[in-house]
Amino acid sequence: MIDAVSREAVGVGFSMPAMLRARSLSLEAVQRIAEEIRPGMTQAGATELAAKVLRQMGIQRLWHPTHVRFGGDTLKTFKEAGDDQKTLGDNDIFFIDIGPVWDGHEGDAGDTFVVGSDPEMAACAEAARWLWCEVSERWRQDRLSGEALYRFAAERAQALGWRLNLDVKGHRVCDFPHAIYKAGKLSDFGLCPATGIWVLEIQIAHPERPFGAFYEDLLIAVRA
Repeated sequence: MIDAVSREAVGVGFSMPAMLRARSLSLEAVQRIAEEIRPGMTQAGATELAAKVLRQMGIQRLWHPTHVRFGGDTLKTFKEAGDDQKTLGDNDIFFIDIGPVWDGHEGDAGDTFVVGSDPEMAACAEAARWLWCEVSERWRQDRLSGEALYRFAAERAQALGWRLNLDVKGHRVCDFPHAIYKAGKLSDFGLCPATGIWVLEIQIAHPERPFGAFYEDLLIAVRA
């Protein structure tokens, strides 16, 4: 229990309303960035675009680097370097992952988008969102541990015809910086995660083709 308390600790300045505002702004920022990404852009150019949008929205800082991944790079974990010169094609898939700080609280949002008309890419992007929603609903209903949530996610991904990347494990957020609490990964947490301070990450891969999809959001007890 002591470990659970320490892993879910927050600072004296923590505010749940501020946390939810950071979440809302982060989700909005991802959509704004995606609307401006076009075929022919490089990953480096898209990352610069994301930085511009975030500055315009008034972030204080980033707590983790922005990741924009195109095509085959959507299969990479965030510890793996992307190809900055990789170019978005006319029929392609990409995801955005941002970690901005708003009013001293950490946002973290990610989503996948498709340009062109490839039906399998569109299905993959939608599957990542659907799987995230299904897993988060299971958390609300059955109060599963972080470990159990990721076991369930892997089972459901396989049943739906996708492969879950279990190297992407979910994590803590709170008032900046959450890292001082050494909270570890959601998939290693043996108790039911508290509302508003854990991010559920879902990254899936197409079973045969070289692309995947990513979606992440804050686990909150009330459906968004």
